[in-house]
Amino acid sequence: MPEPHKDERPKAEKIAAEIRKLIMSGDWAPGKQVPTNAQLRAQFATSNVTIQRALQILKDEKFLEGQVGVGVFVRGELAQTIQPAHYIAPSDPGQPYRWLSEAAKRGQRSKYRMLAVRETVPPVEVARALRLEEGGTAMLRSRIGYLSDQPAELVHSWYPMELAVGTRLADRRLIPGGSPALLEQMGFPTRSQDDAVAARPATTEEYEALEIPRDVPVLEVFRIVYSDDDKPIEVTLLTKPAHRFKMGYHIEL
Repeated sequence: MPEPHKDERPKAEKIAAEIRKLIMSGDWAPGKQVPTNAQLRAQFATSNVTIQRALQILKDEKFLEGQVGVGVFVRGELAQTIQPAHYIAPSDPGQPYRWLSEAAKRGQRSKYRMLAVRETVPPVEVARALRLEEGGTAMLRSRIGYLSDQPAELVHSWYPMELAVGTRLADRRLIPGGSPALLEQMGFPTRSQDDAVAARPATTEEYEALEIPRDVPVLEVFRIVYSDDDKPIEVTLLTKPAHRFKMGYHIEL
């Protein structure tokens, strides 16, 4: 029989993981004062130094906030659940992209900042999803989305060149109503999408663009959007900081 897999992480990291779960689940509510060091020492049967290290990890990750002379408190907001289904349908004519309008409903300020728009040979998984020939190119649109002035998502979207050339998809400016509205106007309405969700360490690009603290992972969504006849019209790689967001799905049977 193989040896059981043991948690060999330092004690402080294991304690930080336990507290992090309490915060992410809402068991430790936003604004809650963290128990005293003496209480935490007793709870986790460890030293004061180890507790201080665990709390510092969580402060660096923005889960905890220290107030001089008062104590340590849970950050002021829960992890936000994002429902991808809210953004599938194109915006109504003259209305902003649904990601922006949904943020407004939650009382959040939102905006996108374009990073790049260019023709490129996409990664293998993107080329495969777009059904490109070997060496084929696609139009890449890269941008950062902000919620209440904090970077919330890094988005890379690829489009078939035959759809993009000569359209706003090839323009560095933001697209009024977003790409779903433009594609529908072009005769390619969204009919379905496939999402593959993963968690992984951040790349340098993601770490810097999303202002990720310490070793917090990112949530990755690899999305393929289809139009009529199962034609792939968009492939998107979207990453979000995992300490601030959850992905939510509602399924009716």
